[in-house]
Amino acid sequence: MNTPKRYTITAALPYTNGPIHIGHLAGVYVPADIYARYLRLKGEDVAYICGSDEHGVAIPMKAKKEGVSPQEIIDKYHAIIKKSFQDFGISFDNYSRTSAEIHHKTAADFFTKLYNQGDFIEETTEQLFDEQANQFLADRFVIGTCPKCGFDGSYGDQCESCGTSHNATDLINPKSAITGNIPTVKATKHWFLPLDRYEGFLREWILEGHKNDWKPNVYGQVKSWIDDGLRPRAVTRDLDWGIPVPLKDAEGKVLYVWFDAPIGYISSTKEWAVREGKNWEDYWLNDDTKLVHFIGKDNIVFHCIVFPSMLKAHGDFILPENVPANEFLNLEGNKLSTSKNWAVWLHEYLEDFPNQQDVLRYTLTANAPETKDNDFTWKDFQAKNNNELVAILGNFINRVFVLTHKYYDGFVPTPGEFSPIDEDVLASLKEFPNTIGKSIERYRFREASQELMNLARLGNKYLADEEPWKVIKVDEERVKTIMYVALQIVAGLTVVSEPFLPFTATKLKNLLNIVFCKKDKGISWADVAEKDVLLQPNHQIGQGELLFSKIEDSTIEAQLEKLIATKKINEQENKQTSPQKPTIDFEDFTKLDIRIGTILEAANVPKTKKLLHLKVDVGMDVRTIVSGIAESFSPSEIIGQQVSVLVNLAPRNIKGIESQGMILMTETKEGKLAFVEPSEKVTNGKEIS
Repeated sequence: MNTPKRYTITAALPYTNGPIHIGHLAGVYVPADIYARYLRLKGEDVAYICGSDEHGVAIPMKAKKEGVSPQEIIDKYHAIIKKSFQDFGISFDNYSRTSAEIHHKTAADFFTKLYNQGDFIEETTEQLFDEQANQFLADRFVIGTCPKCGFDGSYGDQCESCGTSHNATDLINPKSAITGNIPTVKATKHWFLPLDRYEGFLREWILEGHKNDWKPNVYGQVKSWIDDGLRPRAVTRDLDWGIPVPLKDAEGKVLYVWFDAPIGYISSTKEWAVREGKNWEDYWLNDDTKLVHFIGKDNIVFHCIVFPSMLKAHGDFILPENVPANEFLNLEGNKLSTSKNWAVWLHEYLEDFPNQQDVLRYTLTANAPETKDNDFTWKDFQAKNNNELVAILGNFINRVFVLTHKYYDGFVPTPGEFSPIDEDVLASLKEFPNTIGKSIERYRFREASQELMNLARLGNKYLADEEPWKVIKVDEERVKTIMYVALQIVAGLTVVSEPFLPFTATKLKNLLNIVFCKKDKGISWADVAEKDVLLQPNHQIGQGELLFSKIEDSTIEAQLEKLIATKKINEQENKQTSPQKPTIDFEDFTKLDIRIGTILEAANVPKTKKLLHLKVDVGMDVRTIVSGIAESFSPSEIIGQQVSVLVNLAPRNIKGIESQGMILMTETKEGKLAFVEPSEKVTNGKEIS
């Protein structure tokens, strides 16, 4: 399109059934924030829009599980999510929620217009029904065996094991997740959006029109869907949580969450426009507005096929100019999982790394999953901080501040004649806004972040080559020029780092005593590329401070230990409970002589990892027992421990030691062995019956 007059930037609405983690930041919100901040620094008219997605079956499911109302769930997580975004500097112009009245009205009006235009198909279909709960079972309220791979924990809409999409009625042996009962099949009426009607439009608009400018991962997925043939998709469902279908004969039915959620972008823009005194239609109906959706790859079909078809059917709205979806971020080699707690939660990160939001923002940007899944590791996080933010960016800026105060009491010196090296460096500085900007405009945020670091490298090299701390001894006038040039680089870094490191840029802006995008003494993105002088001679700067601090190995080890503990818990929870052994008679049980004993001595069995050589007082005598518990207990910590011992077990020779019994053990949920012991101390030799 021609140069747009304004930009509408949307970020995927986070679902309010839990907090958000680094995968969300890396996939959607940091890239979108970099883009929005960059455009604002250029002086563009920007509406950066988001909000909480608060409908759908997962909300009432979680509410039932926790014994609270759906409203309590969405209020709790809306507040947590909104605060996390604020804490990490995600600069939404408006963050709304789909439970808001303005959204209910906007979504209902949207549905009504399409209904009145005859854009829906009305069909009666058979769906699963729970007689005891007296309700139709939405997809996630049904669990059964996947018809494709045989996984017996598949949901009604998708198998978590093989990823196949299907209908709930396709499941083998389906059960209600509410009552556990076997559901019946019952007829129900719903309205469908016939996506097949829009195949021609989508082929022309995306497959032809955006062949060369959309990301390959997005284009490829869209092409696959279209080539496979599009089918009608239900826009309503039987549920008591959501936006009521605005029709007389639709009692007990709500708008399907996939239909109402993207309309949340529009209602959030309306909410913002009312507050700011703007016209929301300029941002959604005018062809001179550029609309960009930032999403993760799991939302591509909704933002590139379904929502555009809805907008096309409506007829009044502009279409997205781009949908730069990212792939997924993994954590230490494993897929991020909220249900398994395999994640770095944003609110927990700030507890462990206070005031270090920019470190995480930078690491996630430099390692963003832009074209393929990528991996976040704590070691890489440490390296990005120590080797780049501290050693390159922070080091350069700190040296410039220190030397400026040492030599000139914090005032920008008046330069003398520029050498060819000075002129080359100042010319190079002017190139960086365009280089970084082009990468941002092509949604290559990793590339842009490295160009930012290259500007800091330029500054470091310049100081290292010119050595003002040495030259000051022989040519004070030359040092004035060197420091003047270095300060111009610092000012340029302050501006172009703002989209990536907003907290750091704010500190620098205050230390340099400058503002952004103001007519008087401000500096804009264009100024860095065009102006010869960013900081005038005699301009005073504040005392410098360390912008970044080194992260020690012990800090990283603590994070890795947290993940290891989580992994052990997950492994334990995923273990299948052993099936019951064959039934025995009471007489068989009475043959077991189990008594309480006390461990008197313990030592490792040589050349083994698991075995301990024990002396145990079992009342009638002291037994020698070899037990495989060395990986869970050290010899010294179990002296005096009361244990349960099977004393009439036939002796066995283990590693040359005759073992005269067996100690009874079980496992904790972390996988650690635990003794089966009395709750109170008892006399050795007491029988267990």
